[in-house]
Amino acid sequence: MKKILCFFIVVSILLTGCTQQPNAQRGSEDQDQYNTILSKNGELSIVTKPENLYINRGVITKMPKYYGSEKSFSVDIRSGDLTKLDLSNNYNDLMHADFDSKTQWPSNLPEGFDPQKIMELGKNPGLGLYDIHKKGITGKGIGIAIIDGSLLVDHIEYKDQLKLYEEIHLLNGDTASMHGPAVASIAVGKTVGVAPEADLYYIACTHGVYKEEGGFEHDLKWYSKSIDRIIEINRTLPNENKIRVISISFGIKSGRKGKKYVLNSIKRAEKEGIHTVFVGSNKFSGLGRDPLKSADNSTSFTEGKILQKLIKTGYESSNEHWKNQIKLKYGDSIFVPMDSRCFASPTGNNDYVFNRIGGCSWTVPYVAGLYALACQVNENVTPETFWKEASNTADILKYNNEEKLGLLVNPKNLLEKIEKLK
Repeated sequence: MKKILCFFIVVSILLTGCTQQPNAQRGSEDQDQYNTILSKNGELSIVTKPENLYINRGVITKMPKYYGSEKSFSVDIRSGDLTKLDLSNNYNDLMHADFDSKTQWPSNLPEGFDPQKIMELGKNPGLGLYDIHKKGITGKGIGIAIIDGSLLVDHIEYKDQLKLYEEIHLLNGDTASMHGPAVASIAVGKTVGVAPEADLYYIACTHGVYKEEGGFEHDLKWYSKSIDRIIEINRTLPNENKIRVISISFGIKSGRKGKKYVLNSIKRAEKEGIHTVFVGSNKFSGLGRDPLKSADNSTSFTEGKILQKLIKTGYESSNEHWKNQIKLKYGDSIFVPMDSRCFASPTGNNDYVFNRIGGCSWTVPYVAGLYALACQVNENVTPETFWKEASNTADILKYNNEEKLGLLVNPKNLLEKIEKLK
């Protein structure tokens, strides 16, 4: 389903344009297919405003079925018109559905299924973070940089926090991507985000080239160039408002072209006091949650849906070697919320989308947000200290409420410990 979604987004990108702002300059890399647009004359600006992503599934005449995570990730009814259906017997399908603000619901819904309640529960970053925010620990004064797809820059979740939007080697005519608004709001969103008052510096980047014959060739040098640009930007910022963390929802240590360049850029960023979080940068993973359970209750969480088959096979295997391998992989991993999240949608500035089954992409900005909070309570915190104390202060996540599976992040304990280390 994710491959189908990516194809749909790429087609939308090719057919829809975006509006360039006057305070922008195009780089020499710009060709017919890709854009590099940076702020002019040392200014920090919103260089362009990608258009809304248009999704219209029209009238849905038959409710899609959910067959289980082994066969399908979730049921996609985003921006669909369900008003002609009787869904009173489709509880399981709907409880595994992705939907958004533009989904139109029928009058006949199953007892206990409440899409509005599910969306509101999904906006909560969980694990007590709302209470932490009430104490003034919001990431204020800390910069978070994100490198991802194109962004709907005026979304209400992060418009006020957005200090910079630039494009480096971005597919020409790019509309707002699905990915960009999601990761931005998970990091700094006013209601969705872990660090709702952190400053957001955003670079939209295509990490490779779409081939004429079809397919996509990864080239991580574009991530490298984007990180170097963030370092350059950070040098212009006052000491009290520095960028402290970069979020990249991609697996950099994957052997792909350009890996050495991006790893060198990450090292340069670390020397400037900027920690880079990406898929595989550290031992962290994602949590699952029933959509109607509170994200503030640690007992609501299990391992993420995409991990369940692998973990179940390992824990219930008669092969002790395989079981030990699973325990070794996840035993000291720090788990953060991933599934059943509701975040900014690319379809409109006030729109939200509920994502039943998440991926590692959603864990990265969550961790980056936590790091920003840690920097607020202790400006001298280092990545090494952050990860050490995240492990030391975590709760135990159990498999089937019995054996230890991994470590469940405890934001309150983590931030209190880091603050005491001043």
